[in-house]
Amino acid sequence: MPSSFRGRSKFGAVKTVVDGLRFDSKKEARRWSELKALEQAKMITGLERQVSIPIYVSGVKVCTYRADFCYQQDGEHVVEDAKGFETDVFKLKWKMVKLLYPQWRFVLS
Repeated sequence: MPSSFRGRSKFGAVKTVVDGLRFDSKKEARRWSELKALEQAKMITGLERQVSIPIYVSGVKVCTYRADFCYQQDGEHVVEDAKGFETDVFKLKWKMVKLLYPQWRFVLS
């Protein structure tokens, strides 16, 4: 069972610990547990969390997008973000990373 610590973020998310790992929200922690179960059932592989993906424009690194989760499913690389609230910065980075990596599947959960 997840445990909460140190209050809420400015968007109302409650930081949560699951399996000794800290998550920014209950939603993200719950999704991690679901993905871990899918990995144990061998439905996905290579599950990682908080993966940094560089965003380059004309050969210059502009910023970094940090994905909540990355994994392989049915031969595809999947980038997933558990969002309760989408900031303007998130929306911009999400669009950019999708344009730069069209070979990947992007999922909002």
